[in-house]
Amino acid sequence: MNIVIIGASGYSGAELAKLVATHPHFQLVGCYVSAGSADLHKPLSALYPEHKGIVDLPLQGMDENAIANIAAQADAVCLCTDHKVSVELAPQFLAHGLKVFDLSGGFRLADAHLYEEFYGFAHQHPELLAQAVYGLAEWHSEALKSAQLVAVAGCYPTASLNALKPLQQAGLLAGDQQVIINAVSGVTGAGRKAAIGTHFCEVSLAPYGLFNHRHTPEIEQSLQHPVLFTPHLGNFKRGILATIYATLNAGVTLDDVSSAYQVLADEPLIRLLGANQVASIKGIENQPYVDIGWHVKGQQLIVSAAIDNLLKGASGQALQCMNLNAGLAINTGLV
Repeated sequence: MNIVIIGASGYSGAELAKLVATHPHFQLVGCYVSAGSADLHKPLSALYPEHKGIVDLPLQGMDENAIANIAAQADAVCLCTDHKVSVELAPQFLAHGLKVFDLSGGFRLADAHLYEEFYGFAHQHPELLAQAVYGLAEWHSEALKSAQLVAVAGCYPTASLNALKPLQQAGLLAGDQQVIINAVSGVTGAGRKAAIGTHFCEVSLAPYGLFNHRHTPEIEQSLQHPVLFTPHLGNFKRGILATIYATLNAGVTLDDVSSAYQVLADEPLIRLLGANQVASIKGIENQPYVDIGWHVKGQQLIVSAAIDNLLKGASGQALQCMNLNAGLAINTGLV
């Protein structure tokens, strides 16, 4: 596939540009930013020196001719844009017959009404929500093979759902008990745009989005189980560590939990650390994996899951979806 990335100057966009540019079967044919961007016309490697000689394409502007130009040269577009921008752009590219891989939250929720509550805007294309395939790659591989519009899963949900879905699928979680997810992310999860809260000297480990973070309905929609999700901002660059507390049904043992996780045993980008093991940021930084470890005491379960928020939590997961869509192995270009 010939790929265009829109929003290529951001952390996820730049990471994805490198992955596509070095992919054995994909070709990066364009990198775009907003027409008023200060980075317009600069080569991407000028913003990210580590991409020198890998992605030297200039950043083009999304002007009035951009849609037609992209449609003439690309088979698919990756939207590394704000949620509202993705909702505006995706229908235009779909109308040109292009495949759309959206890394924003613009099409992740099935219920359009939730966008006003959790995203702060009315969804202008609710008809596309039913069409979008949720891009949690290991769990929706068949649907992703024929998808035209992919809503790439969020970073926190990727860690949380891979840790919880095997247990829910096996019927091990107590149905009347809320699952508690405490997760901390590196500052790159907040994006590249400067803000006082993510300034190096101001960053401090702290929770945010209490009771109203937009990833809560995304997790609950896929898990079909109530959760209390609390994200935290950590004073490190990249990575997510989720510590998850759940109540198991009476009689469930550690061996039952370990057996449930075997549904993921053959997935090349899932690393089951095993019982009485813990995941860590160090273990997954700059890696495309999910690491999962678990502990059981009585009916109480604690699971730790770690991902790199820019790889498995964003661009790496997008590439997995693109691989499946192109009929390739899920880990092509990632390991």
